[in-house]
Amino acid sequence: MDAIVEDFALAEGFVATATACGLKPAGALDMALIVAEEPCSAAGLFTTNRVRAAPVLYDQQVLARNPAAVRAVVINAGNANACTGPQGAANCHAMAAMTAERLGCRPDQVLVLSTGVIGRQLDMAKVARGIGALTTPGAAHGAGFAARAIMTTDTRAKVARRTISAGDTPISIAGMCKGAGMIHPNMATMLAIVTTDARVAPDLLDRALRHAADRSFNRISVDGDTSTNDTLLLLASGASGIDVQPAAAAPPLDAATFTAALTDVCIDLARQVARDGEGATRLVEITVSGARDDAQAHQVANAIARSPLVKTAIHGGDPNWGRVLCAAGYSGAEIDPDRLSLHFGVAGSAIQLVAGGLPLEADLAAASALLRQDPVYITLDLGLGTAQTTVWTCDFSKEYIEINAHYTT
Repeated sequence: MDAIVEDFALAEGFVATATACGLKPAGALDMALIVAEEPCSAAGLFTTNRVRAAPVLYDQQVLARNPAAVRAVVINAGNANACTGPQGAANCHAMAAMTAERLGCRPDQVLVLSTGVIGRQLDMAKVARGIGALTTPGAAHGAGFAARAIMTTDTRAKVARRTISAGDTPISIAGMCKGAGMIHPNMATMLAIVTTDARVAPDLLDRALRHAADRSFNRISVDGDTSTNDTLLLLASGASGIDVQPAAAAPPLDAATFTAALTDVCIDLARQVARDGEGATRLVEITVSGARDDAQAHQVANAIARSPLVKTAIHGGDPNWGRVLCAAGYSGAEIDPDRLSLHFGVAGSAIQLVAGGLPLEADLAAASALLRQDPVYITLDLGLGTAQTTVWTCDFSKEYIEINAHYTT
């Protein structure tokens, strides 16, 4: 475990453990538990896929009834518990009940997350052993271990932390996520848990989370597939003693400052997901500017980000700029081809390849070199307005095919 992950800690008021119960092969960590020392407020966002895993449906019900007194999140990897019918729902409820019994709380204070292969029933004997182990001294204690336990095809654990101040009091926002494949907006990440030691009412927590997700996890794509299990949770312990207040209220901490820091954490995590896309060799940052509004910019950027032809060209360092314009054209946005301007690279070292919708005499060898850097930067200006947005994706390699051609076999 690298030093950053090893030293990672959740916000004050939360503890984390991990264990191996046999859901993953070779004794790898495959279950994690995050416990709030006191009942905490919570908010969640979930997949828009109509095929939803049992834990997604369960968590939505819990948060609808009990957003102000959550005690724990129990997570398993190696099995998605999706497309598993009534038995899958019963298994999810059993996970919550077993965890609640160990912690001395109610089952409706426990959220459940699962990730892995779809369509297989959980081995509940293994799960029961895992839940028992998570609450013993023999568990791996620390958020870094939990971040590793929730991984599936990820090659690295993903964590992020920011600290802001309310007077002389530091406020922490710290989160972990997993995701490498089946990643596409609404929601985009497979699983993410963010914690804060600020005291935040559930309705304000929900608004802050939606703002942050719209600018982070809903701005990434690896392969254009939206998962059955996508879940983003935000838990607030209040352990700092500092209240987050609406903008019109008095300090100590206004909602805008808190939301900005939360968004920063979520962008950090989202970029890590895109960089670790299955088989990826580099992160790709796509900025669409000159749009009429954010929706138009996002629509165009999203089409470019999910284009297999764009992503394979980037992998090969092929400055085939026509693929970028092609994706913008079929995005469904009302663009004017004669106004398009395209650059590869960042300001100061960028190369312009298109102006007014037409190709320029450009150094294609230099453009190819820019596509081989990590990250890769692509900027398309629509020439229609002042709005812009940025999305993140990755290149497509042969390894992506190898991973997904034999995922269950």
